Amino acid sequence: MVVVVILSILALVVVPRVIDRPDQARAARAKADIAAIASAVKLYRLDNYRYPTTEQGLAALVQKPGGNPVPANWAQNGYMDRLPQDPWGQPYNYLSPGVHGEFDIFSYGANGAAGGSGADADIGSWTLQ
Repeated sequence: MVVVVILSILALVVVPRVIDRPDQARAARAKADIAAIASAVKLYRLDNYRYPTTEQGLAALVQKPGGNPVPANWAQNGYMDRLPQDPWGQPYNYLSPGVHGEFDIFSYGANGAAGGSGADADIGSWTLQ
């Protein structure tokens, strides 16, 4: 009986800490993805003197955009091999000009909607600092 009580107490202490880890790991991966994408966007700007437009989107990092403004010095192999999806299976969002900076790259989190808290919180390039 004492063993069962001790195991129950351990479970009450350990389980809540372990359950939180997947959400923390997903948020950390999203922040790492956003940092990598932001670096590629900055390289695009170095070559082409401007950021991709919102309409061109992040696809401009993988494939040369066809619309105006046409990037004159687009890198032959692009700026990324592929665009990652956020840890919840959605594409990352991009705005240029951004609300929080020259450009914004963001994920809406687990719920896929703006706002939220915890696992549902938005994660964006403005939250990396």
